[in-house]
Amino acid sequence: MVYAKPPFGGPDQILDYLGRYTQRLAISNDRLIRLEDSKVTFRWKDYKNANKQKLMTLNVEEFIRRFLLHVLPRGFVRIRHFGFLANPRRTHNLALCRELLRSPLTDSQQSSAPYDWKAPYEKLTGDSLTVCPACRQGHMVTVEILHRPKHPMPSGIDSSSSCTVA
Repeated sequence: MVYAKPPFGGPDQILDYLGRYTQRLAISNDRLIRLEDSKVTFRWKDYKNANKQKLMTLNVEEFIRRFLLHVLPRGFVRIRHFGFLANPRRTHNLALCRELLRSPLTDSQQSSAPYDWKAPYEKLTGDSLTVCPACRQGHMVTVEILHRPKHPMPSGIDSSSSCTVA
């Protein structure tokens, strides 16, 4: 359920704001200070130090690398969570919502073990996630569980499970 009320400034103001936000780049031009001798100097905010504005100088290659980390792949959309799902107090707010709704934690929420979604998926769709989608004879075997990398994975690396014929 979504609570929505008419915008204060009207729909034109909201569309203008959203247009600026969704099309915004990773760094705005006013934060770029100078480019000299293949070095870029820009202003950044140190959140750990009372939001103080600081300057950082990087070589051009490193600046471009960091900038490109913020470019979304084709087909991805940038979404900003707000309200009770906003990052700073999400855990607290969800617990408060459950308390107010008198909704106890489910067994899967109380357990620290990862949720096994394969059986419910097969029941819902009729498709088995253990049968090889290519040959329909072999069985998918988990070789390794890959954890989210700290840096984006380069394209061309295949992290899918392997198939063995039974």
